[in-house]
Amino acid sequence: MKRLIILFLLIIITITVMLMSDNEITDFIKNQIKLEHEIIEAAQDSVKDVKNELIKELILAISIDSEKHASLLNALLTIRTTTTPFISEEKMKELAANIQKHIDLEAKAIETYKELLTYISDEKEKIIIKTIYQDELRHHALLKKIHKTIVEAETLVINDDMWNFLMEDVIPRF
Repeated sequence: MKRLIILFLLIIITITVMLMSDNEITDFIKNQIKLEHEIIEAAQDSVKDVKNELIKELILAISIDSEKHASLLNALLTIRTTTTPFISEEKMKELAANIQKHIDLEAKAIETYKELLTYISDEKEKIIIKTIYQDELRHHALLKKIHKTIVEAETLVINDDMWNFLMEDVIPRF
């Protein structure tokens, strides 16, 4: 039932966005960014005096997701309203090296979480570790694609290949 409600809301939002002009979509994104920041604030306020660490951290994890949402919306807003700035060859090489380091760290995290899953028998604990593991898999795949785009294309323009990759492999489907 919950998935049907979420699907219904996504359909309504999709139809609404399809009927908007570019300026209305830009305003819509700006409002969503504000909403995400309100969610962050509400989540942080709600756990100030909470002593139960699990509840506290789960609520804070939601606020972190909202930070991610706001960040992604900011990136989308930037893509819609500005041109991509030039990045020097030196900065490009530095960025590629930093991303490679991040890829290596994500690979290590994937390996360690996968191993941890073989030792945990409690299903509740497994759910949390599986969620983190799946996030790490998505992070790793996205970083590899970004690295490939930077190294091969020597540009940070997000082309159709990158959008397709994001839609197929990174952004969860409902």
